[in-house]
Amino acid sequence: MNITFIAPPAGGKGTQSAKVSKKYGIPHISTGDLLRNTNDEGIKNLLKQGKFVNEDIVTKLLKERLSQSDCDKGYVLDGYPRTLKQAQNYEAILKELGKEDIIIIVLDLDKEIAAKRVIGREICQNCGHVFNNLFEDTKSKKENICDNCGDGLTKRADDTLETFEKRYHTYQTKTEPLIKHYEAKGIVYHVNSGINKDYTFREIEKIIGGLYDKH
Repeated sequence: MNITFIAPPAGGKGTQSAKVSKKYGIPHISTGDLLRNTNDEGIKNLLKQGKFVNEDIVTKLLKERLSQSDCDKGYVLDGYPRTLKQAQNYEAILKELGKEDIIIIVLDLDKEIAAKRVIGREICQNCGHVFNNLFEDTKSKKENICDNCGDGLTKRADDTLETFEKRYHTYQTKTEPLIKHYEAKGIVYHVNSGINKDYTFREIEKIIGGLYDKH
């Protein structure tokens, strides 16, 4: 089964993709990782300079990854497509590879909660564990100290309200029309991502389990 996650900023795409990948034994593919892990020096230089990577390059890397044998029984795609143009590229790849049996899982999240997830996010500099000082259940026990390893917590430079507002606006203008595009095809499933990650995953399991039963 080929699964694509779509979500607003802080919607939990990466977290849920990793959970699905582990449970069902299918690869978790992120276009961001494909770009970062490429051996192409030209792409590496573009990323270092913070420059835009041509859409054709992303399409080429994605096609190469989906062509690999570990994707034959399905995969989880995280972070792509984000626009209608990317959807057209993606669908062309799937048609060529004979992998057109896809589902889209949309992780729905209120803007207010999404903003708090971004603004309050704190990350351990040592073990990478993520906390959030705006939610009681995810707040570290000691301020600025990791519960896991005792190292210090830090914030990403772009975890600001201003950056969030820009990203959320992009999601509304570019990605929400994409959701409508897939809804017209009858392949979209909505899941509430605003309660907690375990609840979200249980709902995703119900969707996937139901589809496997039909097959």
